[in-house]
Amino acid sequence: MPSLFTRIVNGEIPCYKVAEDENYLAFLDIFPLAKGHTLVIPKKEVDYIFDLDNETYIGLMRFAKKVAKAIDKAVPSKRVGVAVVGLEVPHAHVHLVPLQSVHDIDFSRPKLKLEKAEMESIAASIARFI
Repeated sequence: MPSLFTRIVNGEIPCYKVAEDENYLAFLDIFPLAKGHTLVIPKKEVDYIFDLDNETYIGLMRFAKKVAKAIDKAVPSKRVGVAVVGLEVPHAHVHLVPLQSVHDIDFSRPKLKLEKAEMESIAASIARFI
C-alpha cells in the first residue's frame, strides 16, 4: 500500500504545494510547529532516509536547501531549522521549520491550527521565492 506521501505525489490527496520537480516535492505540514513548516520528500517511496541511494539523498538535500532559502525570504524567522525524524510516515522526509528559538523545533509541542486560506497564502509566499 502506498504511503500517505506517495498518495500526495500521485495527486490522490491534496497538499499545500511549495515546490516540485521531477524527483522531489515540498509542501506545508498540515500539523505545523510554526507557520511555514514544510516537508520535503523524494517522489520515490523509500521508508528510511539513509536507505536512499546516494544520488537521491544528495538531490533531496539540494532541493531542501533551495526550499529553506525560499522559506527564509517568505517567513519571518531567525533561521530555518532542519529535522529528520522519520517515524510518522514511512516515506523519507525532511522537516524545514522557521525558528525564533530552539524550542520551535520541539515535536512534543502542540501543533498550530491554521485556516485553509492562511495555509494557501503561506505556500504561495514561499513558492514565489523558489
